[in-house]
Amino acid sequence: MQYQVSVKKPLIAAPIELPTSKSISNRVLILNALAYSSHDIKNLSDSDDTRVLLAALNSNSNKFDIGAAGTSMRFLTAFLSKIVGEWEITGSERMKQRPIGILVNALRELGAIIEYKEKEGYPPLKITGCALKGCKLTLAGDISSQYISAILMIAPTIQGGLTIELTGDIISRPYIYLTLKLMEEFGVKSNWTNNLIEIPQASYKPIEVIVEGDWSAASYWYEIMALGNIPTIELIGLHKNSSQGDSALADLFVSLGVDTIFTENGVRLNKTSTLTKQFDYDFTSQPDLAQTFAVTCCLLNIPFHFTGLKTLRIKETDRIYALIDELKKLGYLLTTNGIDTLTWVGEKMGNNPTPAAIDTYHDHRMAMAFAPVAITQQNIIINDPSVITKSYPEFWNDLKKVGFEINQKN
Repeated sequence: MQYQVSVKKPLIAAPIELPTSKSISNRVLILNALAYSSHDIKNLSDSDDTRVLLAALNSNSNKFDIGAAGTSMRFLTAFLSKIVGEWEITGSERMKQRPIGILVNALRELGAIIEYKEKEGYPPLKITGCALKGCKLTLAGDISSQYISAILMIAPTIQGGLTIELTGDIISRPYIYLTLKLMEEFGVKSNWTNNLIEIPQASYKPIEVIVEGDWSAASYWYEIMALGNIPTIELIGLHKNSSQGDSALADLFVSLGVDTIFTENGVRLNKTSTLTKQFDYDFTSQPDLAQTFAVTCCLLNIPFHFTGLKTLRIKETDRIYALIDELKKLGYLLTTNGIDTLTWVGEKMGNNPTPAAIDTYHDHRMAMAFAPVAITQQNIIINDPSVITKSYPEFWNDLKKVGFEINQKN
């Protein structure tokens, strides 16, 4: 299926109720289960990832297919390793290509019994849940924070608690802080000093949780404000003092012409004349924003150099090369060191097809980052547009509210 996205009339101001945070939702689902809480979580994300995790936690089965939900795969692997029983987790073909060996090896050090059913180091997994025993784990700081968060959340339930030493550069710090903050809300305090995280053996306490709006989802509206002539955009559900690392986008978009005003219900975006001549940034702490900023900078004709993109290589797709290939369709020639950078020096080529057909690679963020291109290119085609349900099911409907036209091609 394809959607042709176009902007034929001036965009209009309309309040947008953002989806709630997938990152928070998935963490509090695990913590809620570990606390044996009877409280329902309020404002739980409606994303595919959260639906999959919720279904697994409420299932009477011992076999789970989590599709493309990487967070669910990692969090469930750690969670089930301590739940008595035999469990199997599988996923999509792409999920079977995403490594999980680092997490499995760490859990095995704690006594977990986990087998690979197909390829060594990759899902699907067979897990025999058992009591785990604490120790001092040493993990590289530059691995996915989801591995670390998965272990942190079960740490208080392990005999003797757990100490984790993170070596080298620690990437995605905000996601680790988010996990520890939520654990503290459930009654378990930790100590993070330098590269050492200490979690005592303790019991989680049942609490009532209301999930806040998703700053990652907000990034596409900042992009729309930067590219268009929309009077203002009100985004409902965002918190000023959020623990979400992607809340940094409010400050980052200042140099791309977007001002943020916090309100009682969220934020109001206004356009300014401030535009930087060069945008350089280390996305180590906010990797999910890289696609939004790459597309925005290109369309604003602002050269950029991004670093800290190592984890983009193991997302739903290799996002670095996906950006290079799809922005080339729009005439922008990007380069990378093949490891963790993305650069555009302003080089373009002409004679591009109109409208360009953007491949999404089963990646929700590719679809949403490229949809606003319709503002400057008149229209654009998005292949496999349903991928947005992974994190923002109402995205296309919300675009219509401000004046985008969305037409199904086939």
